[in-house]
Amino acid sequence: MSEPVTGISRQDVAHLAGLARIDLSEVELDHLATQLPAILDHVASIADYVGDDVEPMSHPVPVDNVFRPDVVRPSLSAADALAGAPASDQQRFLVPKILGED
Repeated sequence: MSEPVTGISRQDVAHLAGLARIDLSEVELDHLATQLPAILDHVASIADYVGDDVEPMSHPVPVDNVFRPDVVRPSLSAADALAGAPASDQQRFLVPKILGED
């Protein structure tokens, strides 16, 4: 049986939230500091039921990428592609700046 998870502080939860870029309120931090050990205990308990013959996986069913051959075909020239653009610069679409970036 897995050892219970203990010693997760409110500061640990705040640090994890920062790493995950999740903005948590003070109430949420307090709540998760009490709930996270139980969640981790539950997840760890699964290891008690998994045999050595079970391989780790990221998906419960096989996932295969379907690739097609990369074949060069006729396509639009840069000038034709940009012909309908409201603005362009150096053979690129010119779009408005967003998020206050320089």
